[in-house]
This record gives sequence, structure tokens and C-alpha cells, in this order.
Amino acid sequence: MPEPLITWPELVSGTLIRRYKRFLADIELSSGEIVTAHCPNPGRMLECSEQGRKVRISRSSNPSRKLAYTWEVIETATGPVVVNTLTANRLAKAAVMKGIIPELAGYPEIRTEMPAGSHSRIDLCLSGRDLQPCLVEVKSCTYVEQAVAMFPDAVSERGRRHLVELRAALGSGMRSVLLILIQRMDARLFRPADHIDPKWGSELRKAHAAGVELLVYSTHISSEGIALADRIPFKLV
Repeated sequence: MPEPLITWPELVSGTLIRRYKRFLADIELSSGEIVTAHCPNPGRMLECSEQGRKVRISRSSNPSRKLAYTWEVIETATGPVVVNTLTANRLAKAAVMKGIIPELAGYPEIRTEMPAGSHSRIDLCLSGRDLQPCLVEVKSCTYVEQAVAMFPDAVSERGRRHLVELRAALGSGMRSVLLILIQRMDARLFRPADHIDPKWGSELRKAHAAGVELLVYSTHISSEGIALADRIPFKLV
């Protein structure tokens, strides 16, 4: 098993009662106490928010936080799923720093939240002397049906804008990469979820045809943390 690049903080087990208002989830702890946790995922979380499923949550020691708990993982019928989208960004940065993603290896400088256009920010900007600068937008994918991972799981105008900005950056001599991390372990293929957001799928095809690179990786999730796993093939036609 690959060594985790991101280790979990101390996690508390519970049972999901409901997820609501996109960013809230009521969870019953083993003690019987019911807590409200922050759900750091703006998507519909298809098949990842089923009532009665076991979940794991972290607790913050920050007294200024409105909600002390954060929902991290849910146990589905096919295995664990990391619902915290911020974990994907942390994992991507750690993997690039350690040179674990061959296609992005060799860059000594990494900047985060790089402004792109007038309304967007791209997750990572990789650079180095005598190297072609590279923009990397990271997407967390948690929607899988019959071993096919799909993104997005809800209409994403922001995600479409990111693709437009990645394509535009090619004109300034930069590499542009869309890195999709599947935060579960049961996917064997990736394709855009055209039945949910056909505009995003159309923009992805335009971007890829123009030269934006598409990298899709699965992850390995354990009780200790999350690691990068295998590169997954994709199908755009």
C-alpha cells in the first residue's frame, strides 16, 4: 500500500443523519450525541451522502470557528470516500513537491491560488529556471457509477471558467493541466458528467483539443490518511 501523503488528524466516528444547506451535516456520535459538522463540499455528493452511513469527522481546536467538526470521510457500499474537497488540493501539492506525479515532476517552485483572468484563481503554478511554467487546476471527484468516475456532480459555472482560463494560458506560452483526483478507490475510468453539466464537458473537450493536459489519478484511502494511487484512463468521446 502506498504511504499516505496526507495523514488524518484524530477522527471521530459517527453516523450520518442528514446533509443539508450544502455545507451542513447532522451526525450522531457513538455516545448518542448529535453534532452539526461543516461539509466542505459544494457538490451534490451523489451516492456520498446516504443517511445511515458511517462517517468520520475531525474536530478543530480553534475557538473562533462556528462549527467545531468537519466531515472528512464517508463509508459507502464500495468503500471509503473523502468528501472534503480541500484534501484533494493538499494531496496534489504534496504529490508535486515529492515528485510523485511524473507528468509534473521537476518543478522546484510551487505557488498556490494563482490569479487567472479577472475572476478566477488556479490552484497551483509550477515554475523553475529553464522550465515552461505550468498552471494546474485540481478537482476532487467523488461521483462513481459502475467503476466510471464522473465530474462534476452538479452544474459548475466556476469549473467551466477554470477550463476557459487554462485554455487561455496556453496562448502565453504556459503549460495548462487539469488534475482530477478521484477521492475513492473504486474507479477504473473517467469521463465528464455530460448528463449533469454538458457545458463543462463541452469546455473540457475544447480545452483538451487546444492542448490543455488532462491527468486523472485515483487515491488510496486508509485509516492513517490518503495517498496518490494509479493514473486512470479517460474517455472524452
